[in-house]
Order: sequence, then C-alpha cells, then structure tokens
Amino acid sequence: MALLTIQNLSPGYDSHAVLKNLNFTVNTGDYLCILGENGAGKTTLMNTLLQLQAPVSGQILMGDGLKKNEIGYLPQQTVVQKDFPASVWEIVLSGCQGRCGLRPFYGKEEKQLAEENMVRMGITELRNRCYRELSGGQQQRVLLARALCATRKLLLLDEPVSGLDPKVTAEMYELIKKLNDDGITIIMISHDVAAALRYASHVLHVGSFTFFGTRDEYLKSDAGKLFLLDQKGGEKNA
Repeated sequence: MALLTIQNLSPGYDSHAVLKNLNFTVNTGDYLCILGENGAGKTTLMNTLLQLQAPVSGQILMGDGLKKNEIGYLPQQTVVQKDFPASVWEIVLSGCQGRCGLRPFYGKEEKQLAEENMVRMGITELRNRCYRELSGGQQQRVLLARALCATRKLLLLDEPVSGLDPKVTAEMYELIKKLNDDGITIIMISHDVAAALRYASHVLHVGSFTFFGTRDEYLKSDAGKLFLLDQKGGEKNA
C-alpha cells in the first residue's frame, strides 16, 4: 500500500524549482535511496517530503493512515547540534512531542516509548550522559531513537553515516536494515552509493538525470551504469 504518492512535484525556493515534475510512489516496507550529484536538490526534496517547505508545484499524497506528524526524521547534523547540552534521555523523549497533542507534558505512554527505542538502539546505558560528550556513532543512535519515537511507519534519513568511521558506518547501516525488516519504511539520502545499492529496494536518482525504479532496474539502466562509473572514477582520483 502506498505511504507516499508524489505527483508532478517540483521542490524549490522562492518559486524557483531545483527539481522538476518528479513522480514516484513509496509503498509500505520499501527502502528507497535517493542518489544524485552534490547540489542536485536531494535535501530540498526531503524537506519538501517532510512538508517543512512548500513545493513550487505538484503534490504529496499520504496513504495507509500516515499523518504529517507521524514521520520520523534524522537530519544531517551541524556542528552546533553536535554540541547540544542536553541528556540522552531528554533528546530521545523529545521525539514524542508530536504524540502529546495539546498536553504540555509527557505521559506514561511517551516515556515508555522512549525507553523502548533506547533499548532498540542499544543506548540505555547512556541515558544520563550529556549528548555532546558522546561519540559520533553514539549521537546518531540517540537521534535515530528520537526519530523512532515519532513513527512506527516511515523514517526519512539525510546522510545518516556522514562523518562516521567504517566500523560504525557498517553498524548504522545494519541498524537501519533491521528497522526496515521490522516493517518501517525507509527513505534515505546517501553519498555512499555502494552501501545504498546494497540495502535499497528502490532508487530515486535526481540531478543530471532522473530515474525511479527498483535497485535492479537502476543497475541495468544506462544512466545508472554511467553514474556508478563516474563515482568509481571519482574515488580513484580522490
């Protein structure tokens, strides 16, 4: 069943579209990776899917009972965010804000959900630690637990392994795959093309060309093959 149906969507700013007339569907259980060159508009697209900014044109239709406040989001971290002076518990629990409605406090249900997601991410022993004292991998687990407090259906992840060492990167990808196996739909922006294609069920490529389809269809497409060849060439010259 379709969670998101994107129809002729043109995300952008101030009436200027950075991408034009995108059409794709994200079904329950999909693992969609968004690929493309730097500056192609991937983060702008994600912000539009989250309805943090209005599209220049087109529409986003939600299905399967999904509501706007039931989407979990893991953004790219800034230096300021990495230095945030709050406890792990406070940050994870803040992911439940959308569940509180008009209540100005967290109830038993929200606190239990936060506890469950800390266990899920293996961070219960960090509960009282200050967020800014944690390693990069630990911080990402905290933010992922926070995002899970907002949803049981859909997670949007913007470069979730950026800046992490290879071991922690592999662990993070396995965590995300486990969440997908447990029934959570994933939409992820990634520059790590090899990992994206290892885990993804579907690929949306934006930028120099537009493609949407299954991972296997992308790997067989001429445009996909050319992009992957360019990526390998860039890695060799880096």
